[in-house]
Amino acid sequence: MNNNMKFLLIGLAIAITISVAAPFLASPAPDGLESSAKNVIEESKFAVLEESEPAIQFPMPDYSIEGMGKSGEIVAITVGSVAMLLIAYGIGKAAKI
Repeated sequence: MNNNMKFLLIGLAIAITISVAAPFLASPAPDGLESSAKNVIEESKFAVLEESEPAIQFPMPDYSIEGMGKSGEIVAITVGSVAMLLIAYGIGKAAKI
């Protein structure tokens, strides 16, 4: 096994480990962007923004799969992490050529 493959497999193992742990370690409080927006935007306008439909529908919004609880969060985060790792690896291989 060459060094590139070892590097990819180590990255994959780390990504999966973080994906499994993240739902149990994450804070239920709003993230920094949401809390900053609440401080800057008037409350009435912020309520309208929260209730509006997103411009793009994502397959796993809020890093979860509806109705699956914590296991849905683990699957969503794992799929997203692995997909991004493989995309980055593919771009790296393509750029190397």
